Amino acid sequence: MSDLIETLMSEASELAQAAGAVTLEAFRASALSVEIKADGTEVTSADRDAEHLIREVIKLRYPDHSILGEEEDDLIGDANLTWIVDPIDGTKGFVRGVPLYTTLLAVADELGPMVGVIHVPVLGSTLVAGRGMGCWLDGKRCKVSDRNNLNGALVNTSSYETFSSSALLALKASGAQMRAWGDAFGYYLVATGRSEAMIDPVCSPWDLAPMPVILEEAGGQFSNIEGGVSFQLDAPPDSISGLGTNRSIHNDLIEVMGSQ
Repeated sequence: MSDLIETLMSEASELAQAAGAVTLEAFRASALSVEIKADGTEVTSADRDAEHLIREVIKLRYPDHSILGEEEDDLIGDANLTWIVDPIDGTKGFVRGVPLYTTLLAVADELGPMVGVIHVPVLGSTLVAGRGMGCWLDGKRCKVSDRNNLNGALVNTSSYETFSSSALLALKASGAQMRAWGDAFGYYLVATGRSEAMIDPVCSPWDLAPMPVILEEAGGQFSNIEGGVSFQLDAPPDSISGLGTNRSIHNDLIEVMGSQ
C-alpha cells in the first residue's frame, strides 16, 4: 500500500502543477471569461480547462477510478479509489487578481482521503501528504506550529461573514489574531507552521478533500467545526464545514465556534 500511496502522491502533485500552469495562463488576463453558475458562484474558462486536463489524465492512467470535481459531472469507476478535483479553489479571488488561489487534488479510499495536494500556482509551491508518508512542502518535510495558546494564535478563515455573531465575538475575545488568508491557502499555512488554524463554516467536498490527510500528516488535526466527522465525499455542495489546526488549540476553537 505504501508504494501505491507514494506513486499517487507523485502523480497527484504533477497533475496539480500541470493544472496550475493552465490557470496561470489566464491569471490577470484582460480577456478572462467569467460566468455565474446556477448556485451564484463564479466560474472561469481556466477552472474548466484545468479540471478537464486533470480528468483526461486520470481517465487515461486509471480508467477504473472514480472522479468527483467541481466543474464536471461525477465519473463512477469500478475501483474503490476516487479522485477529488478543485481546479481553482478561490475563484472569487482569482477573478480579482488575488494570488492566493490554489489547485486541489485528493485521492480517497473507503477510509477517507489517503493523498492530498495543495498547489499554489503563483508561488510555484506544492504541499503534498500521503497516509503514513508525512507531509511535504516542495520536497521538504513540514509540520504544524507548536503554539499551545489561542491568545496570539494566527487564525484564518475564508470569510468571517459565515460565522455566527456569537462565535465571531468569542474568537475576538480569545485574543487570536484574526486574518482572512482563506480558502485552501489557509490550510497550507497551518500545515507548514505559519498559522495555527483555518476555519471554514461553509464548504463543499472538493474544497476540503485534501485537508484531513494533509493536517494529520503534518501533526495537526482536522474536523468539522463541531469536532465531528471531518470529510464526507457524498455531501451536497455548501453542506460541510472544516476546522484545521496545529492540534494544540483545536478544542479551544471548537468551543469558540459553538458559542451561544
